[in-house]
Amino acid sequence: MKRAPEVRFVRSAADPSGFPKDGLPEIAFLGRSNVGKSSLLNALCGKRGLARVSSTPGRTQLVNLFRVGDEMYLVDLPGYGYAKAPRGVRASFEGLAVSYLEGRAPLALALVLIDSRLPPQAADQTLADWLDHHGLPWAIAATKSDKLSRSQAQRSQSALAAHYGRDVTLTSAETRLGLDALWTRIRAGLEAWHATSRHPHTK
Repeated sequence: MKRAPEVRFVRSAADPSGFPKDGLPEIAFLGRSNVGKSSLLNALCGKRGLARVSSTPGRTQLVNLFRVGDEMYLVDLPGYGYAKAPRGVRASFEGLAVSYLEGRAPLALALVLIDSRLPPQAADQTLADWLDHHGLPWAIAATKSDKLSRSQAQRSQSALAAHYGRDVTLTSAETRLGLDALWTRIRAGLEAWHATSRHPHTK
């Protein structure tokens, strides 16, 4: 397993003043509020409890920052699409995610997490369109694939790839399926970022 070295929680940011300013590249994790972002982050880093896992969707309402040595930050953004949250609360933490993404120079890659058990969802498509419109680099990780049979998971992967027009990495925080492939995708995003002239300036 290509495990991230020295991963530690830095802080939770309630507004842009709390975002990192040291210019390290950042990998953002986005997805619906019940897609399993925290579980996947913990599995990727090999640290149980690094990111708080809640049984209540929509609990993450801050931008949570994790530093990987002197290499990068992993950024857990508030989830979207949690219908039971009050409209004002949804607007507040979804707006925080947008405030992070817009013009964020250190952003090397946005990882869009999609539940492998579901067909393409309107909210996920809206996010994909928004990322494309703003010219941001993004990739798809399909979560919870351990809940599907192998053939079902393969059909889901093919359907999502065809819908979004890009490769989809099947993952599972439970079985650790796809974590090596996801780290490879993250490293490729970092290499592409370092090859550009966007850094080290920050927003």
